[in-house]
Amino acid sequence: MSEPIQYASPPSQAPAHRKQMRSHLRHPLENLCLVVVILGSLLVWAISTYEVVSAIIDRRQPDPYAVFFLAAPVIIYFIRGQLYAGLRLSGVKISPTQYPEAHQMLLDACAHYGLPKVPDAYVVLGNGRINAAASGHGFRRFIFVYSDLFEIGGQARNPDALRFILGHEVGHIAAGHTSYWRILAISGSQWIPFVGSTLSRSQEYTADNFGYSLVPHGSAGAMSTLAAGKYLNRTVDVNALADRATTEKGFFVWVVNALASHPVLVWRSHALRDRRRPGRLLWRPKHRP
Repeated sequence: MSEPIQYASPPSQAPAHRKQMRSHLRHPLENLCLVVVILGSLLVWAISTYEVVSAIIDRRQPDPYAVFFLAAPVIIYFIRGQLYAGLRLSGVKISPTQYPEAHQMLLDACAHYGLPKVPDAYVVLGNGRINAAASGHGFRRFIFVYSDLFEIGGQARNPDALRFILGHEVGHIAAGHTSYWRILAISGSQWIPFVGSTLSRSQEYTADNFGYSLVPHGSAGAMSTLAAGKYLNRTVDVNALADRATTEKGFFVWVVNALASHPVLVWRSHALRDRRRPGRLLWRPKHRP
């Protein structure tokens, strides 16, 4: 029997609050990128369908990639289900009795965003990796944080950085980024250079906006940890990191960012420091006094 769903706030109040938060915190180009990516995916699916149908008519072996794309609804469903099952079987679940401080951070984030259902959250073995992610399966949403990143939230270290990270991941859920139908609709874009990655970066900026709205002063600790790890994070000058966003130039700098699923760290740090304008997706920020 599954565990009961926790509620962060009265469900009757959540939808209006969540809608308001989405419109305010979403990156202004995210919806445009989403439309472009969906159109690109539809094109890939149309080509795949044509290839498979043609192969059947010609009695030949269809292209395996075409078959893969047509099977995407089932593949995505099973991948998400296996990921969730793996976390439940091997991860340490954040709860009122296991990591209670982090559990309260999770409740605070959900209440702040007007998210009625609290996602399951797990700590998983990092083996040096500094990362966290949000996903879903069926009607459930879940978060997992690698232990090496989660460790920065200890009382002797930087709890607000962990609060920002959890707020960022809950922001992905509140913004609808973990929806099965959304993931399915954009799945074909991974084969179109720059298209899917640009949408992904806009979503990361959106999630950063959610995290910043929850705990603005936690963003610096999160960025310094992503830059130098859990031991050297306190030695990082985050302002110097953000300053380099306007000075690091060149074609390959552009390419690295354009192909990345997350904004390059100096651009991301710059966007979290300069709240007057949204994070840049393709062109580097310009210095403005």
